[in-house]
Amino acid sequence: MQYEGDVYRPPSEARSLIIQVTIGCSHNTCTFCHMYSDKKFRVRKREEILRDLEECSRDYGEYVSRVFFADGDALVVRTSLLLELLAYVKNHFPYVERVTAYGTASDVLRKSEEELRVLRAAGLEMIYLGAESGDDDILLQIRKGQTAQELIDAGRKLKRCGIKTSVTLISGLGGPEGMEKHALNSARLINEMNPEYASILSLSLRPDSPMAQEVARGERKLLTADQTVEETEMFLQAIDSPGTIFRSNHASNYVALAGVFNEDIPDMLRQLEEAKARKRYRPDWMRDL
Repeated sequence: MQYEGDVYRPPSEARSLIIQVTIGCSHNTCTFCHMYSDKKFRVRKREEILRDLEECSRDYGEYVSRVFFADGDALVVRTSLLLELLAYVKNHFPYVERVTAYGTASDVLRKSEEELRVLRAAGLEMIYLGAESGDDDILLQIRKGQTAQELIDAGRKLKRCGIKTSVTLISGLGGPEGMEKHALNSARLINEMNPEYASILSLSLRPDSPMAQEVARGERKLLTADQTVEETEMFLQAIDSPGTIFRSNHASNYVALAGVFNEDIPDMLRQLEEAKARKRYRPDWMRDL
């Protein structure tokens, strides 16, 4: 089993078998992100991926219940190869309950609905979609390479094809001046997609990221803890996405939240108000872990 460089996965994939299908991210220009800055994107050779799967199957296949295809957007890989990998997982890991992967809106929109339905039937249960924001100006500023409407279209397409979606947003991307539009347009994005899962991370920059350099030059301001909570409150107050499971309990978050839209929104707003009143925030040294 070989991994190249640092390997990242969603928090909910902590106990998953992680298989690098790609190295790095095919987009890799987002200004807030440092995750794949040291990697040149490529799809791994079929033989390399199958060799890893074979080794894992032989050594501890019966203990694997979840599989995550890494790196940044494994859905970019051609459908025929993904189907071969899914078939191998199904045939050699008898207790696997689900297979998931990162994907971009471009990846989703590039594939036909027939391809996506075939992938779902083969075992691809969920795509983690990093939306980051629902505001077009912010998406342009952070060089996301996609619009809010493209994100919405991708989420709806996955839903039509039976593939679950977990949408990630990042608080603070618009800075203090963009708090309201970031919150409200991100809520609109979720409302129109109605994904199975949604989460908010708090902006936490590494010194080598382009956005951190913008901050160092005085070109961008970061949100305070109070402002981050206020932005999250605006977001929750604008949400109408029944049944979406919501999490904001990443290590980066000042306040840990968990609930289901729309029923748990009042309770989560109460938790935010209490945290703000008492200044009970996760300290920065813990948020950087």
